[in-house]
Amino acid sequence: MNNEKHIIHMDQDAFFVSVEVRKDPSLIGKPVIIGGTSERGVVASCSYEARKYGVHSAMPSKMAKQLCPHAIFIRGNMDAYSQASHEITDIIRERVPLFEKASIDEHYIDMTGMDRFYGCMKYAQELRAQIMKELHLPISFGLSVNKTVAKMATNECKPDGELNVKSAEVQPFLNPLSIRKIPGLGEKTFVKLSDMGIKKIYTLSQLHPQQMHNLLGKNGLSLLQKAKGIDNSLVIPYTEQKSISSQCTFKSDTIDMDLLQNLLTSMVMDVAYQLRQKRKLAACISVTIRYTNFEDVSKQATIPYTALDDTLLRKAQELFKQVYQKRMLLRLIGVKLSNLVSGFEQIDLYSESQEQYGLVQAMDKIRKRFGPQAVTRASVMNLDI
Repeated sequence: MNNEKHIIHMDQDAFFVSVEVRKDPSLIGKPVIIGGTSERGVVASCSYEARKYGVHSAMPSKMAKQLCPHAIFIRGNMDAYSQASHEITDIIRERVPLFEKASIDEHYIDMTGMDRFYGCMKYAQELRAQIMKELHLPISFGLSVNKTVAKMATNECKPDGELNVKSAEVQPFLNPLSIRKIPGLGEKTFVKLSDMGIKKIYTLSQLHPQQMHNLLGKNGLSLLQKAKGIDNSLVIPYTEQKSISSQCTFKSDTIDMDLLQNLLTSMVMDVAYQLRQKRKLAACISVTIRYTNFEDVSKQATIPYTALDDTLLRKAQELFKQVYQKRMLLRLIGVKLSNLVSGFEQIDLYSESQEQYGLVQAMDKIRKRFGPQAVTRASVMNLDI
């Protein structure tokens, strides 16, 4: 019996830039940079034309301007990027048996077993063609025996590419690549291994497990497995129910609006902090109340992918006004964030969010050191519920 897996990794090419180009075709072939242009601005994404000048994501915008003075800077529109992400997911959902939405612009698809009925490479090619035809957005994919190799295959064939790395080809494919190409290998680990002369995946793959454990602990063993083309992680089914939530049942039923608003603020800050700790973004928020007669009322809204307190709080307050229509005592209030994907680091992109982003980062550092309740808004202090 053949137990070999067939995993597809699909990744949009310069996703944010591609969405802007779809809206304005005059940007085709030009160096485009998405991100803030202020002194503290950061590059969120850039076209491949801009990358030729050394520009890359997370680079300060000031440096990007120096490297590519004629680049076209665009502030960015998370609403548009979120909508495009949902459109891509909808197409994939209709066509495949099992998929994982790994981030706002990448998906893993498990086609294991389907090769008996349909060639996986052909299927992936047709799915890619459908996405590009319907949405006019470029996309690349890698197909291989596990998630790690499939992702690395995608990265090697981008932009506008497709690559099938079969089982027998995995090690020959990996061996000549830089260790920097291994997903999850950070800059500090790269420098540490490079200083030891370990620069290619082949060299890394030859190390003894005990040596890697002594060097980097459990992470070292994980990297060694990846260098050998081994990854047993599963494609995690994407469901809309994936969520983080918080709710509070009152000691006594209340109609105190100040208390309710302050409590809602506290809960939103709590779930947003949890979201950031998991390095996730949410695309849906819901608010639930329970009246004194045990009647439950909920309302949800789709939002641009975010993990920022203020953005979530504004929407939560809007939803609360919509659900609380009866002048009746309340027994319970709750808030839930759902449709979660990885990618918190992508929210520091726009000048309108940079101050918020800097603030929540500072607050989260204090929370990590002194506990989740170490920082809160004055309005929610000393809540007696």
